[in-house]
Amino acid sequence: MRLYWKETRKGLDLVVLDDSGAEHTVGGVRMTKRGVEAMARTTGYDPGRATRGLATVQEGQAFVVQFEPWRDFFPDEGLHVEHAVVKSEGG
Repeated sequence: MRLYWKETRKGLDLVVLDDSGAEHTVGGVRMTKRGVEAMARTTGYDPGRATRGLATVQEGQAFVVQFEPWRDFFPDEGLHVEHAVVKSEGG
């Protein structure tokens, strides 16, 4: 299994690639006209896991990672975020 940031058209997704090759998005950072927005997925409702108005994408990445959202979906895996950003296919 892998945990990495993947480029998207509007920003970055934090993705878990499972052993079957399926990708699971557990967080994201988006660049908007109003600044940078970040969101860490959860199995329930927690508005504190989303924020907007950040100055940089790196701030957004740090915001998402602090929640370790992959643990909500893959609690038994010892995943660590890879440093390199993966380019999206076709992009």
